[in-house]
Amino acid sequence: MAMLQGALADRDAWSPVGRCPIEKAMGLVGTKSAMLIMREAYYGTTRFEDFWRRVGVTKAAASARLSDLVEAGLLERRPYQEPGQRVRDEYVLTDAGRDFMPVVWALFEWGRRHIPNDSPLRLAHDGCGAYATVEVRCDDGHVVPPDELVIRVARA
Repeated sequence: MAMLQGALADRDAWSPVGRCPIEKAMGLVGTKSAMLIMREAYYGTTRFEDFWRRVGVTKAAASARLSDLVEAGLLERRPYQEPGQRVRDEYVLTDAGRDFMPVVWALFEWGRRHIPNDSPLRLAHDGCGAYATVEVRCDDGHVVPPDELVIRVARA
């Protein structure tokens, strides 16, 4: 369990409502379709038709989620044109979108380990072939187990 430190330890003295990074992130990507669109973008999907088909939502839902993710800065629109066709947009990950991917992989790993499924999929390191996982590390490079993780007000 993560411990709150310093001024945060008195839970009645402050409220995270409207200021919590988890709350804000969930406001941007807290739908199943948004998470699956981010998964597909990481897999290299860029075209609208492929997103809605691979995510399994309506075109209207895909359009709304893609617009939300562009507005949030996780994806960007880039125009492209096939010969003889009108100009269309493709969607590509931004730096913020690439930084978001460990969240998607953490959900992948959690679901693989804790939800009954028959998926043979595993995260792996392409360089050596070993299985990979998502973990929390401190700025000094140490793996931080959950019982050593604390939340505190950042130093100025």
